[in-house]
Amino acid sequence: MNSNYMSILIAIIALAFLYFLKKKKVSFGNRVLIAMLIGVAAGVVLKKNVQFIEPLGQIYVSLIKMLVIPLVTATVISSIASLESPDKLKKVGTKTIGWLLFTTAIACVIGVVISLVLDLGAGMQFTKSADFKAREIPTFAKVLLDMVPSNTVSEMSNGKIIPVIIFAIFVGVAITIENSKNPELVKPVKDFFKSFSIIMFRITKIVLKITPYGVFGLMTSVSSQYGLSTLLPLTKVIIAVYVACILQIVLVHGTLLVFVAKVNPIRFFKKIYPAQIVAFTTRSSYGTLPVTLKSLTNNVKISDNVASFVAPMGATMGMNGCGGLYPAIVAIFVARVFNVPMSLSSYILLIVVTTIASIGTAGVPGTASIMATVVLAALGLPIEGIAMVLGIDTILDMARTATNVTGASVVSLLVANSENEFDRESFNNNEVDELELSA
Repeated sequence: MNSNYMSILIAIIALAFLYFLKKKKVSFGNRVLIAMLIGVAAGVVLKKNVQFIEPLGQIYVSLIKMLVIPLVTATVISSIASLESPDKLKKVGTKTIGWLLFTTAIACVIGVVISLVLDLGAGMQFTKSADFKAREIPTFAKVLLDMVPSNTVSEMSNGKIIPVIIFAIFVGVAITIENSKNPELVKPVKDFFKSFSIIMFRITKIVLKITPYGVFGLMTSVSSQYGLSTLLPLTKVIIAVYVACILQIVLVHGTLLVFVAKVNPIRFFKKIYPAQIVAFTTRSSYGTLPVTLKSLTNNVKISDNVASFVAPMGATMGMNGCGGLYPAIVAIFVARVFNVPMSLSSYILLIVVTTIASIGTAGVPGTASIMATVVLAALGLPIEGIAMVLGIDTILDMARTATNVTGASVVSLLVANSENEFDRESFNNNEVDELELSA
């Protein structure tokens, strides 16, 4: 059969099957997981002949990107405006940043330990990727300027999320201050942003309905590009990243859930499972934000006020996967390949630099690569060494992003619990998958 016809036939069968599962009331998270598995199988069968399936994933990602800026702007402003005072915002902000940096530092330690145990890079020689181009390391001044909003409309159009969040925070704080002085004048603005956020959530529900179909397209494309010839030489690096991510989620996040939030971690992970699986397949913390927010508010029962503030922050800084464990693993891998000895002080410096970099490079596109580059430069390691892992970056990014989103979700619960913005009784009693997203 002609490869084009085969591609069309597989696409029709897969989409029809996913629609059938929806009609049979299979849960949202399970349908996304099934779509991922079908996509992997389709990519293996079709190899490079995925031109009729690949657009499904690209359309889905474009629609998700369409949502992010207006959704984040509306929800951040609305959530801050609903807080009683600027002092409340200060408390929530301090706790959010503190927990994000703490979990990122622990993730870095886990990355170091796993890298040493597996002896990453041993026996390997440097092989430069043909399309490698070293990423320029931004200066501190440039990073700072990139984070400060100057032309909010331009920054929105360019997808620069941190300046948009900072602008939204300013608007929300101003509304809160003015509300204490002239509540009758500020009320129309508060009502507008509240209504706008509700409308954005409705649009989000509409777009998220196509998630299983989009994930099918994305995974078909990914699995068609990566064969055994690409993966085998760097199997240990893949294993290191995935093991580190699993340990971060199970040990670190699980421990915080048990001893700080005092909730059942299995129940929690089950409730944010849709966000985890969408993060794994889309490889975008920003793109997963709509699902993350719905999982936190609908399933975990965190208030909109806290979820709408903490989750976007967790998608831009202190990312456990991209900003914590990955740069540490890459640094030790490169040091071993180039036979650069590392002492205890080197490992301490690695942890400190990685944790700081998780803040400083948050506004720069290509976060994981930039963070790894910054860490390599800070430790005096050859920057070109990162070229060796470029071929498997997509495979690694799946686990990294799922870990990022899980970390942000856990921090959201920790902050909400400390601020009495968590409905524990509903969390414990609710077993229903509420992300069916009925229109």
